[in-house]
Amino acid sequence: MTWLLLLTILNAAYTAALPSPTVFYIANVILHLALGAATIIWLTFTWRRSLKSAPLIAAGILGAYLIFAGATTNHRWALWTHVALAIIGLAILLPRWRPALATLAIISAALRFGMPESRIHNPESAPLSMTEEGAGPHSPFWPSSAQTNTGTLIPSDFFMDSELCGQCHKDIYEQWKGSMHHFASFNNRFYRSTIEHMQELSGTQGSKWCAGCHDHAVFFNGRFDRPIKEQVDTPEAQNGLGCVSCHSIVHVGSSMGNGDFTIKYPPLHRIASSHNPWIRNLDNFLTYLNPEPHRQTFMQAFMRKDNPEFCATCHKVHLDQPVNHYRWLRGFNEYDNWQASGVSGQGARSFYYPEKSSTCSDCHMPLVASNDPGNKQGQIHSHRFPAANSAIPYVNHDAEQLRVTEEFLKSGFITVDLFAAAPVDEPKGRVEIRGRTPEAPTQASTFASGEESDQAAPAVLRDVGKLAAPIDAPGMKFEPGKTIRIDAVVRTRKIGHFFPAGTVDGYDVWLEFKAIDATGRVLAWSGQVEDHGRGIVDPGAHFYRSYQLDGEGRPINKRNAWQTRSVLYVRLIPPGAADTVHFQLPIPANARGPIKLETNLNYRKFSRYYTQFAFAGVAKPGPATVDSDPREYTFDSAPVPDLPIVTIASAHSQIELGDPTSTPTWTPQVRKQDRERWNDWGIGLLLQGDLKAAEYAFHRVTEAEPDYADGWLNVARALIQEGETDAARPYVEKALALQPSLARGHFFLAMIQKAKGEYDAALLSLAETVKQYPRDRVAQNQIGRILFLERRFAEAAPAFRRALDVDPEDIQAHYNLMLCYQGLGESAQAEHEQKLFLRFKADEASQALTAKPRLLSPEDNNERQSIHDHVSVVPVRRPADVPNSGSPSAGNR
Repeated sequence: MTWLLLLTILNAAYTAALPSPTVFYIANVILHLALGAATIIWLTFTWRRSLKSAPLIAAGILGAYLIFAGATTNHRWALWTHVALAIIGLAILLPRWRPALATLAIISAALRFGMPESRIHNPESAPLSMTEEGAGPHSPFWPSSAQTNTGTLIPSDFFMDSELCGQCHKDIYEQWKGSMHHFASFNNRFYRSTIEHMQELSGTQGSKWCAGCHDHAVFFNGRFDRPIKEQVDTPEAQNGLGCVSCHSIVHVGSSMGNGDFTIKYPPLHRIASSHNPWIRNLDNFLTYLNPEPHRQTFMQAFMRKDNPEFCATCHKVHLDQPVNHYRWLRGFNEYDNWQASGVSGQGARSFYYPEKSSTCSDCHMPLVASNDPGNKQGQIHSHRFPAANSAIPYVNHDAEQLRVTEEFLKSGFITVDLFAAAPVDEPKGRVEIRGRTPEAPTQASTFASGEESDQAAPAVLRDVGKLAAPIDAPGMKFEPGKTIRIDAVVRTRKIGHFFPAGTVDGYDVWLEFKAIDATGRVLAWSGQVEDHGRGIVDPGAHFYRSYQLDGEGRPINKRNAWQTRSVLYVRLIPPGAADTVHFQLPIPANARGPIKLETNLNYRKFSRYYTQFAFAGVAKPGPATVDSDPREYTFDSAPVPDLPIVTIASAHSQIELGDPTSTPTWTPQVRKQDRERWNDWGIGLLLQGDLKAAEYAFHRVTEAEPDYADGWLNVARALIQEGETDAARPYVEKALALQPSLARGHFFLAMIQKAKGEYDAALLSLAETVKQYPRDRVAQNQIGRILFLERRFAEAAPAFRRALDVDPEDIQAHYNLMLCYQGLGESAQAEHEQKLFLRFKADEASQALTAKPRLLSPEDNNERQSIHDHVSVVPVRRPADVPNSGSPSAGNR
């Protein structure tokens, strides 16, 4: 019976080494059961009196156990014990075969665990145009970059079998049913209305760009050439993104996003998705018996090891001429600001760093308890994908998904602080100088730019003047009959990307401020919501959004981002940073103290106008083009939901009033426990370009905690932006004396050295930075720039290439590479880089479109300014008459 053992060994080696979802492999799995059973029967009768057969018989017993229990994660111990006992038993039984068995075991292990994994890598060059993206204009899916492994269509039922997945993965399926992935398509009224509007004015071709990430069941089967209005109620259009929309992706082309993925249609799909009970039972049995082909089909290595890049394929986008009839323009982008931040562990210049770096799934797929077959230690990653969309579960009446979403929004990833006060009526002679933005190439974008670039706000140099901070410190009193400026600070904490994130042209996110005296009189209120929390937000509120404009300077308010031609302003807060907000508070002479201050960071998923448009918008007759839709809309064709307003974070304080005849004392109080508050206030001022005020704040940080290295370094940051590099040097040196390995300290020392022409020293300092953070592309760009300034073009080019390895669309790298290749006389490569630079660079002329909204709306023009005050005029009302627009229930009334 040697032939039986040999055949069993070869079969076992193959099934262990090369699992694959093929008929041949599955046949070998079944054959393995038969061969194993035959071997155990033969051993039982032939070697029943010898203990030499014991390991093999024990392996057979474990094999029988796995037939009934399944080789799932929880039973992996039994599987590997079965393999080990079989190898040991064969070595005991067949001593002459030991070298061959050892060789075969090593080869099998190498094939199983040593093969290259599927990972995500960026290409050597970004495409020169959208026609080079995906499979190009001849693809049935273009201008989406999405592809199939065959290059042809996929039957829609492949995407519509999530319920079958739920037969085994019950918990995951129940979680997914309420998720935004499930409601990503035309079962989402907001998305549906936007695509119908786009197709009405632009046709169906450009909308395929959206469908590649939203509408797989109706897109990959070739039906998107037909207007969605004609098929919106079909099961395909109502399917959303199912399990295989993510789990059948076998390749992601880059971190450039735009749906640059390939979906594979499994060869055994028809069998695996059969509704025949016999076939279903057989498929379930084989999947539990040997889950590896299933795992290899639906769980690629990059889904775990390159999780942010995997998510970026649909959560980082750009538009171009085939979609927007205009040019390349960055849309939303969750990846780049994460990658360059301290949260990723890849950015060298952050203000704050968490104890442990994190990825998308750490926040948006948290571990939850489950007995799912794929659980690890009783936990799985939640497929509710908790995030910020409170609108869809609200209109779907999904109480559990809404609860999870609101808990996520209130989880403390962002905080608010009422920190400082200053008199508004500053004495004459106060100096204020407004500088220019540093002249560096900027990317065409509707989104914010954080630590992924070295852009800065226009510098403002002004004296700090009188100040009281913190306002809740003992002894602070204010004078009736005067107007004071209250500074609130919004700080991002456990968040890995900008706040807010996503489609930031469609949200209502604002900071509300209210002041009430001891009699109940409302003295100031910025950020009210009309109609008792159901209507529009006070236009003079402090908003966090991207205010986009169409080709005629009208606001983009229907999620019609494909018509965006310019941006009035973008205000988002980077991860691990802060925003300082200024509110004016007039204190009447007859006010009675104390005055209660309240600020709420409020979040409504979609603006009131967009919600009305999505559910009831009907356009009045009139012309509309691909550049602009000037038509008026009515909103009485259907009921419109009142979306909930969630207060994400809030702060409360009160200020005492002094004797009207006495002069208040404006004295900052520096205490160690307030070090972080001073620092956050300074960060917000620095990011606005209020450099002297930021420098003042950071000096207070060094006084509060002299051993805090970043306090000294942040003083230097402000001075460097002021151009005071000589003055900045001692502060950087102090920071490095306290923390010699501080990578950001070496970076800013290099910036000082570069400004002074100390290029060799600057390169050494930057080398220290990139030794710790090799994927900080600003540092790599700076290395290249210094080498370029030294005319070492051949050495500079690789540094810029390293920046492009991280982001192939980095405009500063392309610009400087163009100059390098010109210096080297390599005209073809210089021309290539020039084309990429011109593709990605901002259209400066588009800012002319902002003239109209700036003229028509003083509030919007005020918000456009990097430093501005919010002034509110409110009637005298008692608290009982004042609805709390920041409460979660305000949108429901």
